[in-house]
Amino acid sequence: MFYLSLIEHTLRLPPQLLGLPLNEAIKGELESLFVDKVIANLGLCVSVYDIRSIDGGFVFPGDGASTYTVEFRLVMFRPFVGEIITAKLKESDSNGLRLTLGFFDDIYIPVHLMPNPSHSEPDPEKKNQVIWMWDYQEQKFPIDGIDEIRFQVQSVTYPPIPVEQPKESKPFAPMVIMASLDYDGLGPVSWW
Repeated sequence: MFYLSLIEHTLRLPPQLLGLPLNEAIKGELESLFVDKVIANLGLCVSVYDIRSIDGGFVFPGDGASTYTVEFRLVMFRPFVGEIITAKLKESDSNGLRLTLGFFDDIYIPVHLMPNPSHSEPDPEKKNQVIWMWDYQEQKFPIDGIDEIRFQVQSVTYPPIPVEQPKESKPFAPMVIMASLDYDGLGPVSWW
């Protein structure tokens, strides 16, 4: 779920940060550049783990900032296919479920990966949302958001950045996890 990724980056350090200790200034700049951002095929950056090396310190003509080549490691969130993770329900509609880990919200469970057989019923409390029910041995087990939900990762994708996005569309998600509940032990933890 979490990995260390070694990265080398050419970093421009603004002049106002030159009064700070070099490691502290560089770490602050790296955090502002990478933390809470998705790097394609690496995942979501959670934090700067350490700085391995700092080279350079060149000041280019006409620029008051120094430029360094920095080698550092980032803690990345990137679940692997088949991994079992626990999350909370964010929203539920006729297309399936959307789950959240608190720091990452783009986990989707489409209808065909819901427990089989299952169906949806209108949610009396939330307009435009539904409650999914798993029908098992003549009983209905709801996925209502009260319990945490255990799911299995089916795929992790990094969609290309759209050139133009319609005004009424959902915000762009640079990393999307497709998941399944259709296996023993998956679904709300109270079921098991």
